[in-house]
Amino acid sequence: MGGSSQGIGKAIAVQLAESGASVTLMARSGDKMKSLIKNLPTDEGQEHHYLIVDFTKYEAYKSIIFRFFKENTVDILVNNTQGPEAGGALEKKVTDYQNAFDLLFKSVVLTTQMALTHMQKQGWGRIINVASISVKEPLNYLALSNSIRAAVVTWAKSLAIDVAKDGITVNNILTGYFDTERIAQLNAKKAEKMGIDRTEVRKAMENSVPAQRIGMPEEYGYLVAFLASDKAAYINGTNIPIDGGLLKSF
Repeated sequence: MGGSSQGIGKAIAVQLAESGASVTLMARSGDKMKSLIKNLPTDEGQEHHYLIVDFTKYEAYKSIIFRFFKENTVDILVNNTQGPEAGGALEKKVTDYQNAFDLLFKSVVLTTQMALTHMQKQGWGRIINVASISVKEPLNYLALSNSIRAAVVTWAKSLAIDVAKDGITVNNILTGYFDTERIAQLNAKKAEKMGIDRTEVRKAMENSVPAQRIGMPEEYGYLVAFLASDKAAYINGTNIPIDGGLLKSF
């Protein structure tokens, strides 16, 4: 479970643990993960662990994840990393796209390949990718995320077809606006660029959503817990928006 020290990743970890899973957290902050583990349930033999990783440093991450899978297996894999730097297409260089590719695509493919061996052997597994509504309706201030996350969801569809016979499902969640540190940071940058107060940016964001609010991270966790369960065994190869109705396309 990547990006699990705060925001959506943390909420997913909490909900999976409350549903009975043993959770392995991955993030940059060891202190935050230690604190979170102390508050996770440990019923029926649950054991929770954490790995300190930085997804922006692919080679170092590769080394850590290889060592992990030499001694461990995973039944449910939630691919989630921090997002790349905001900015429009004209602002970004080729190296920016390469770095975003390593962060958002290569790390996901690598981790999934490591997890699949055990899943295929046991005939059961869940792969859930945290993506974005921007793969369907690009946000012009998130050019890197738009581009690379689109590659992730199409790769995931191909993988879903290949592993369905093994009892493994692969699904993407298209994330809308949620009350997280990431949204706060993006809103602050947008407010600075526009010369307005960040509360105005937040209000405009809320008004753009038919539900007239942004989502709470725990609501995200509920969806992931369902997709990870046996009750979702026939849901495979899908892109599921969780956005309060924000997407206008089908």
